Formats: sequence, structure tokens, C-alpha cells
Amino acid sequence: MAYDAFLLVSFGGPEHPDDVLPFLANVTRGRGVPPERLAEVAEHYGHFGGVSPINQQCRDLLAAIRADFADHELDLPAYWGNRNWHPMLADTLATMRDDGVRHAVAFVTSAYGGYSSCRQYLEDIAAAREAVGEGAPVVDKLRQFHDHPGFVEPHADAVRAALATLDPGRRSGTRLVFTAHSIPVSMAANAGPDGGRYTAQLQETAALVAGAAAPDLPWDLVWQSRSGPAHVPWLEPDVNDHLAALAAAGDVTGVVVSPIGFVSDHLEVVWDLDNEAAATARKLGLDYARAATPGTDSRFVAMVRELVSERLDTTIPVAPRRLGTLRNWDSCPGHCCPVPARPGR
Repeated sequence: MAYDAFLLVSFGGPEHPDDVLPFLANVTRGRGVPPERLAEVAEHYGHFGGVSPINQQCRDLLAAIRADFADHELDLPAYWGNRNWHPMLADTLATMRDDGVRHAVAFVTSAYGGYSSCRQYLEDIAAAREAVGEGAPVVDKLRQFHDHPGFVEPHADAVRAALATLDPGRRSGTRLVFTAHSIPVSMAANAGPDGGRYTAQLQETAALVAGAAAPDLPWDLVWQSRSGPAHVPWLEPDVNDHLAALAAAGDVTGVVVSPIGFVSDHLEVVWDLDNEAAATARKLGLDYARAATPGTDSRFVAMVRELVSERLDTTIPVAPRRLGTLRNWDSCPGHCCPVPARPGR
């Protein structure tokens, strides 16, 4: 395929205290999230001056991608647009149109399938194109990358580094705990044409990371950052509940928590894990270490270029690099990850 631009697409986050509530309104519109939960999340942002780390992390990632493209003579101008806060996707697409871009390839900062982690980004891109109107660039989303070495290897190295901070004499009582964003159970069941794609991919990533980093240690996949109404079932157990269960069992002395559901250390990582889960572990008497996310790791940045190269028209096709065995595809089929039913419908 011939492309004339690259687009980084992310979630977005507030960069000023006055941004927090409008941002949260964008995120939760139509989802039936209770006002008290919004107030609770807004209070989390208050601990960081009303600024989410995610936008700066996107700026850093975009700079690293541009440098990597230049080093490898990949001549694509790189842009950035967000789902929920500035720079908004529609504004970015309008700029791209004015710059003469006609057909862009997009990298989304989510490795997994599922409605909110994949399909909704496609909807956001379509809505942005409609808002821009005539001349809006066509945008093709790159494939999911949960099992790409450029994603798995940085997570594995981070687990090794976190393990190294714990007492080696207590290693036999150490457990790996992988986390990802919880979603409604109904959404998880519909995540893909064969169902359960989100959880299946996360299970595979966890197995790959654990196998590379610490094959001698047991591991679990648990959930964090639930935000929906209480009457709607979400994926469980929550990481804090799981830590309590491990401590109650009596044979676990410490945990390494690895947020494999995320590509950077944004607010849901630094608050939910570095604050809440770390406090839970202290209360329970568990040794605790949190593994880093890929961020701008050179292997992760190179992975972005590789995903782009898979799509380009070249004389020598670029073979996808994958460590897993789950079925994958270059472009999501139209029936993939359907829109979930909203509360009360």
C-alpha cells in the first residue's frame, strides 16, 4: 500500500486542572458511570496537579518514532491525535488534509483486540474523518501487536529488573501478577469473531513475558481500573482483591506487578499500581515491585516501524514478527469487536 503519512493515535489526557472534568466527560459519555466515580477519578488527577502523564509520553514516543523513521530512511511525516483530549483526532486530520496528506497509516497505543481497545478507535477515526469532511485523509489502522517481540521483550526485561529489587532469598515465595484494564464481562465475551479475544491475547502476552523473564515463578492475570456502574459485571479479580487473597493463602511473600495491558506509565498505572496496589501490599506485609512499561524503549519504537513496513509496497515483503500462536489479521474484519450494549438497554 502507498501511504503518505503516519498517525499516532492515543487516548489523551488532561494537562491542566481545568481540563480534568471535561476530559472525564468525554471519556465516559453514554456509559452510565456514576458521578461519585467521576469525582473519585478526578481526585486522582488532583494528586498530579491535574496533569496526566500520557500526553507527554505520546510526545516522547512521537519524537522517538520520527528519529527512528529518519534513521531507517522511512520518509513519512508523523502526526498525533487523541480520542478524548487535545490534540483531538478531527483537528489533527484537518491539519493533515491541509498539508496534502491523502492516505495515512495509524498506530494506536493499545496492543489488544476488543471494543474499547481497538474497534472504538476505528469509530473515532471514522467520526473524525466525517467531521473534517471533503478531503479528509483515509486512515488505515495497523494490526494488534500483543505478541510482537518489540512489545513482549521490554515487558520481560522490566519484570526481571523489578525482581532484582526484591530479596533473592525470598524468591520461592514471589509471584508475578500481570494487570490490564478491566472491562465489562459482556464486552470481553464479544471481543472478536471467535469471542474472548481481549482476555485470550492478554493471557498469551502474560505467558510470553513470564516465560522469558521468570519461568520458575507462578503468575496470574488480574484486572485494574474498573470504572463502570456497580450493577454491571466486570472482569475480576481486581488487583487489590487478588493481593489480599495471595496474602491470605500464606505461601506468597512478595509480588512483582507487571501492567502488560499498557504501553506507558500513564495515570492508571502510577495511581492504581504505584499508589493503591502498593499500599495494599504494604498493609498485607507483601514485598512489592512494579515493573515498567515499554514507553520509548528502542525495541518498542522499532516495532512501530516494523508494523508500518509490513503494510508498505516493497520489492521484499516484510514478514510479521510474532511470538504467539493466536489467530491474527492485518486488518480487522467488519464484524470484529461489536459495540457493547449500554447500561439500561
